[in-house]
Amino acid sequence: MRSTKSILLVEDDKVDAMTVKRALKDIKVVNKLVHVENGEQALEYLNSNKGNMPCIILLDLNMPIMNGREFLAERLNYDHLVTIPVVVLTTSKDDEDKLESFKLSISGYMAKPVDYNQFVEVMKTINLYWTLSETVSDH
Repeated sequence: MRSTKSILLVEDDKVDAMTVKRALKDIKVVNKLVHVENGEQALEYLNSNKGNMPCIILLDLNMPIMNGREFLAERLNYDHLVTIPVVVLTTSKDDEDKLESFKLSISGYMAKPVDYNQFVEVMKTINLYWTLSETVSDH
């Protein structure tokens, strides 16, 4: 990522979180990775760190307590959160999940491949897009 801001990973599966961390390291993304395990924790983190917003949120959909769709809906109630790009990174390939996620203002939807090398390619794509994309600099 071009920014020096952190990346927020909202993911309940510890193996998937470690895979994201490893893939980011392998593609030489140096942004700090902040990991929380559900949407409720993500909102708490974002609302307690208003002066230090992440450059992007990587969001799983299927989590306990507050799932990804619930987080997306809730985040629309906070002006300081709606400009942060959110990429859904999930195992779900369900068209309804995709449609609902885009209705809730996500920036992208990527299926998590099982193969690590394919996963790295997904992370490269996300990194390339957000490195080249123009975003709001002050969240």
